[in-house]
Amino acid sequence: MEVTFSADERELLLELLEERHREMLREISRSKHHEFKQVLRRNERILESVIIRLRSLRPEETVGRVA
Repeated sequence: MEVTFSADERELLLELLEERHREMLREISRSKHHEFKQVLRRNERILESVIIRLRSLRPEETVGRVA
C-alpha cells in the first residue's frame, strides 16, 4: 500500500508522532505493572520505527510505502 503526503502533512504527522513517542516513554518510566510496561515498550518500538521511516523520506518525497 502507498500513502501520499504533502511536505506539510509529513511534518505535522512527524510532530504528532514524536510528541506521542515522548508521552509513551514517560508512561513506560512511570508504569509499575510489568505486563503493561511490556505492551508499552512494544508499541514504543513500533512507533519509533514509523518515525524513523518518515524521517528518512526527503522533504520533496511525498510518497511513503506502508507495508
